[in-house]
Amino acid sequence: MNSIKNFYSFVFIIACGLPLRAQQSGDRPWIFESQRPGIAPAWALDTRVTFEGNPTYSLQGAGKDYSAGYWYKIVSASPGSYYHFRTHFKASNVDEPARSILARVVWQDEAGDVVGFREYPATVMRKANDEWHIIEQSYRAPENARAAKLELHYRWDGDGTVNFGGTTFEKTAEPQSRMVRLATIHHRPRNSPSTEENLKVFGALVDKAGAQKADIVCLPEGATIVGTKHDYISGSEPLPGPTTKYLGEVARRNNLYIVAGLLEREGEVVYNTAVLIDRKGNLAGKYRKTSLPREEIDGGVTPGNSFPVFDTDFGRIGMMICWDVTFPEAARSLAQQGAEVLMLPIWGGDITLAKARAIENQVYLVSSTYDMVSAVFDLEGNVVKEATDENPVVVVEVNLNEQKLWPWLGDLKNRIPREMPSRKAIESGKL
Repeated sequence: MNSIKNFYSFVFIIACGLPLRAQQSGDRPWIFESQRPGIAPAWALDTRVTFEGNPTYSLQGAGKDYSAGYWYKIVSASPGSYYHFRTHFKASNVDEPARSILARVVWQDEAGDVVGFREYPATVMRKANDEWHIIEQSYRAPENARAAKLELHYRWDGDGTVNFGGTTFEKTAEPQSRMVRLATIHHRPRNSPSTEENLKVFGALVDKAGAQKADIVCLPEGATIVGTKHDYISGSEPLPGPTTKYLGEVARRNNLYIVAGLLEREGEVVYNTAVLIDRKGNLAGKYRKTSLPREEIDGGVTPGNSFPVFDTDFGRIGMMICWDVTFPEAARSLAQQGAEVLMLPIWGGDITLAKARAIENQVYLVSSTYDMVSAVFDLEGNVVKEATDENPVVVVEVNLNEQKLWPWLGDLKNRIPREMPSRKAIESGKL
């Protein structure tokens, strides 16, 4: 043990056969705890790895893939007041940081009993060149809360190490609402003479959404070819191209974002693509459909191979296209990258699957379709408002900062990445 101390120059205690509670001197100490002695990770007050000049709290897997434990501190809280929790962490050799590294805020009453929901603050993963990541979120203390137990967890990775530092829990103002007006269009061109005529009609409908102060509008899949004589190949075009130029003019005059499905040509390759046009009319991004049905495969379309997300001035969005909604992987990948709204240009499909993608990822979903439901779905999978042939344009205002609390489950959105199956388990079923 002494050699380990001398080598690392910090207090290092292997929690195996030793007391699982050790506290640092000073007011309101941090204390190590594990659910059971046999699964405890190694833990240390680390003077070698510091945060802003202060020692950090280290947890290591110590070769045990089943290790689980945490540092905790109990602080006072006033009922009904708002608090902002924040901690920083640096990790190495951790396969799934979002699953293995987390924080919890556990509210307690005067007797120390748990009240309200256990909170799981969100993780903000920084870019690779920034070593310290952040876990943070604001909360309102329950009416009978008198304290909060702050927990810094590491679990289920025998090879990794995490250091926590700069943990704060401070009173704050009530979080500001982050309102966004989501819109969808329900229209199916029939016997259209051209792509240009399709765009003209869709553009007029977007103008109606713009008149209702929409922030982002979803158009359907294949908007440039539906109802025309074009097929996937003859109706394809480069990006940027004539369609993105036209939609850019519509977006700019209405000061909104547009998501639309079209066919993209790049050399000899044709993709089924959703484009994102920003408020200034620029092509801000694109997504190439990864899940192709047999009709598109037989028609010569090539699948994409990535799930990009895009930052807008109101939040982060992801895009899926039609058949993608049949499989959980697309929506899951986008949500894991922080997408708050999924835009779904879709020809036709199963509304139950659209609802499931919203529920299982706790995101808003906006569909625009010909043969399904064109609607805005909430975090419970409910259709908030549907566009129809009689009312082809609907706009729904939502608060992206509003916390959704489920009965018994609490904040499911932040629990999902912590409690979902590991990648190793998922990979074990692949052929």
